Amino acid sequence: MCDEIDGSTNVYIWILNIQLLIATNLMQLKVFIIITLICSLMLQTKYADGRHIRKRKIKKQFKHSVILNDHFTGFALYDLDDKRMIWQQYADKYFTPASNTKLFTFYTCLKMLGDSIPALKYVIHNDSLIFWGTGDPAFLHSELKGTRGFDFLKNSKKKLFFSAGSYANEFYGDGWAWNDYNDYYQAEITELPLEDNVALLYADKNDSLQIRPAYLRQFLKPDSSWHASNFRVRRDFLSNTFVYPLMALPKNFKQYIPWKTSTPLTLALLQDTLKIPVTEVHLPLPDSAKTIYEENADTVYRHMLQPSDNFIAEQLLLVCSSARFKMLNSDSVINYSTTHFLNDLPDVPQWADGSGLSRQNLFTPRSIIALLCKISDEMKNDSLLHSLLPEGGVAGTIRRTYKTDNGRPFIWAKTGSLNNVYNQSGYFVTRKGKRLAFSFMNNNFTSPTAGLRDEMVRIITWIHDNY
Repeated sequence: MCDEIDGSTNVYIWILNIQLLIATNLMQLKVFIIITLICSLMLQTKYADGRHIRKRKIKKQFKHSVILNDHFTGFALYDLDDKRMIWQQYADKYFTPASNTKLFTFYTCLKMLGDSIPALKYVIHNDSLIFWGTGDPAFLHSELKGTRGFDFLKNSKKKLFFSAGSYANEFYGDGWAWNDYNDYYQAEITELPLEDNVALLYADKNDSLQIRPAYLRQFLKPDSSWHASNFRVRRDFLSNTFVYPLMALPKNFKQYIPWKTSTPLTLALLQDTLKIPVTEVHLPLPDSAKTIYEENADTVYRHMLQPSDNFIAEQLLLVCSSARFKMLNSDSVINYSTTHFLNDLPDVPQWADGSGLSRQNLFTPRSIIALLCKISDEMKNDSLLHSLLPEGGVAGTIRRTYKTDNGRPFIWAKTGSLNNVYNQSGYFVTRKGKRLAFSFMNNNFTSPTAGLRDEMVRIITWIHDNY
């Protein structure tokens, strides 16, 4: 009976007064007093706790949102301090996660790698240095600028031999869109990546079209038959022929295009940069091989998570494979991680790649909540964890999405977007100091992403302000 009381305290007292008038003898009065005390305690507990009110108000935000009710929306909100789910909607349903997949890659790296990223594995035989790639994305990366492996090779004074063939997958992840091959975000996957595996096309100070690495200049050609509406460069799908239309080059032109990877190209780029010969060999990796370590792991994770770098995410799976196996195989790492680290998630993940480019990835919001808890427990340092993720109003993919709270960020979350997909999953702290984890997933919408994103921000900010 007490659970059904949902009015104000004044109404409650009015009901009690009527019941007092009805009481006709001492026994009834005693019974009445006992019942009243029990109901009063339950009522006080309900209003002091406030959980039902908060849940109902959060639910109302979703129920009355026109934007969120025209597609498939999943949501889960978890209290990290009380270790309880506050409210969820379709949290047990599978969604295409897009770049939320990088959270799974991140956690796997936390479990399988140390403080630094392995750059190369090598052995020395007499006057020869034989080396194997580890998939290290930092190797001569445009921003990470990893040079330890490169300097080791350059200064070795040995004859260099690159043992190729350790990578056991395709140059694209399972389920990638092949017609995105010319777009900067879909670099090919290799055992020894160089300079992001992406070419930079740009206009120099003389308004002349240039390409970097400079070795690729020989493959840059005009195409008189291409009548483009605006100036851009296009690479041939099967080769490294880069073509451009015969039209005026815009000032400050810049375009990034992944190059077509191959072992001969890797060797050519290495030799062009090292200025010493590198010979290809095919040898099994011996147990006696030593490792050269590159960048601090946290620095690499930050560069993956904040700008949502697909290239780094995919290559990091190979680095994990190199640390555990004698081959570079992302499928093996995914299977190993789901079996040993993620076997207690609420729903079995369907995990296909490291970056989230594949639509074959499928995760549930409540599994992502469980993953966020695992990440937090593994890091044991909220400040460091928050510094790696996009920070609302400060850094990364939510820098312009959220406002800070009096100059301080209150949300740290990974975004994930594809056509008709937009998600956010991460952590935030309310004004009352509650530490929350959330997963907000949207699939199959046809309205502009900007409006949906603004609605998500409105709801998360409302919870921050009121909870």
